[in-house]
Amino acid sequence: MSLRIAFCASKAPAAQEAYFRLITRYDSCDEVDADAIVALGGDGFMLQTLHRTKDLKAPVYGMNRGTVGFMMNDYQEDGLIERLTAAEEEEINPLVMHAESADGAIHEALAINEVSLLRQGPQAAKLQIAVDGKVRMEELVCDGAIVATPAGSTAYNFSAHGPILPIGSDVLALTGVAAFRPRRWRGALLKKNAEVVFTVTDHEKRPVMAEADGRSVRNVVRVTVRSEPTVRHHVLFDPGHGLEERLFREQFV
Repeated sequence: MSLRIAFCASKAPAAQEAYFRLITRYDSCDEVDADAIVALGGDGFMLQTLHRTKDLKAPVYGMNRGTVGFMMNDYQEDGLIERLTAAEEEEINPLVMHAESADGAIHEALAINEVSLLRQGPQAAKLQIAVDGKVRMEELVCDGAIVATPAGSTAYNFSAHGPILPIGSDVLALTGVAAFRPRRWRGALLKKNAEVVFTVTDHEKRPVMAEADGRSVRNVVRVTVRSEPTVRHHVLFDPGHGLEERLFREQFV
């Protein structure tokens, strides 16, 4: 049986050009019928594709037509069937964000990389942090805070001086963004099934927004973050170039 491929692409010119070249060469089926979904673009488009296709059976194989392409394979038109057949599959569980805004509305979103809280205005945010029902920090004065998965630990989390987490490790990274008080707070490593609750103090004077993989909620007063094991994203990588290897490379450059 031949491999059924569904192609999708970002709006970037390079991705669109690649899309039309590949569907001419390999054809493209509907995503619900596909054995593999090939996403053409950058990391942002890859995240969008994973979220959009989370209920489908086909794994997603990204080819870089963007910038960084951390979650993408190299772009190459030749030998695609062979590459897909030989690809290694990795499973990623996202975070789920449950955010309550100041008007009482409840917002939920999934995040493959991280959930972040960020100040909206000129003044630093003040956050109380509880883990599994116990307050661990009465007040963090900061520009924000991040809860990151291993898959997302090299993204915003790493830029904020958070740790890189090995793929497959049952931990999450809790990292402060420009923490002012307590001074030199290094963040924390949490077990994967931990529930983190951020309470925004003085939210009227010091408004805070929450974001999950690009979905933003403004003026939040309380945000709960936990891993969602019932959702499984399946990602394909060329042999020897999976997320584990990429994370090692990030630490030894």
